[in-house]
Amino acid sequence: MLIKEYRVTLPLTVEEYQVAQLFSVAEASKDNTGGGEGIEVLKNEPFTNYPLLGGKYNSGQYTYKIYHLASKVPAFIRLLAPRGSLEIHEEAWNAYPYCRTVITVHELPADKLRQREVVHIDIANDPISSSDYKEKEDPTKFKSEKTGRGPLVGPNWKATVQPVMTCYKLVTVEFKWFGLQNRVESFIQKSERRLFTNFHRQVFCWMDLWHGLTMEDIRAIEDRTQEELEALRQKGEVRGMKAETD
Repeated sequence: MLIKEYRVTLPLTVEEYQVAQLFSVAEASKDNTGGGEGIEVLKNEPFTNYPLLGGKYNSGQYTYKIYHLASKVPAFIRLLAPRGSLEIHEEAWNAYPYCRTVITVHELPADKLRQREVVHIDIANDPISSSDYKEKEDPTKFKSEKTGRGPLVGPNWKATVQPVMTCYKLVTVEFKWFGLQNRVESFIQKSERRLFTNFHRQVFCWMDLWHGLTMEDIRAIEDRTQEELEALRQKGEVRGMKAETD
């Protein structure tokens, strides 16, 4: 089992991040859907009376998605994986600022917390692959017209920006297959770091697209996106992040 806690610092308020995250999830989903692969949204609806974090949160938004992966995993997994196993079902209960999914729970017992590795992600300075790089999504070059924030320059930008917040993403991976466990768990954690880095670069650089939107606007965008994703998934070419070679 591999447990890593990713910490991503952003020049946003906690309130802004709620809108920014949901908007960016909708946009990024379209960028990664096509050619029979991508994200299928089966449910996106409010929930109540589902206690989270010891009853601290009881209501929010519930989503049920299927991720059709195939080309997004390494060849050695595609060769060994049983038919249908590259479709991942995800349920999530988003009671912002806390979110629980079937694969992520951020209330670990003490023994699991001791096992975790803390990984700090710097959206401006951490290296990314050339295939992921887009100049318009480069935080060192983006300046928001609406807020005046950015660009994020130098190794100490986190200490100088205002506002500032850090989101915590705890990922627990357990893959029970003798001989492949370490390799697959390491691959998944490597992919999570890549995903969190690229996604939060987009969150920041798309600021002028989401800043000022209301939650009502976001729900309307999500409804439209659900229809668009289904159409995209059935046509065109495979899009978005593909598996990197070792």
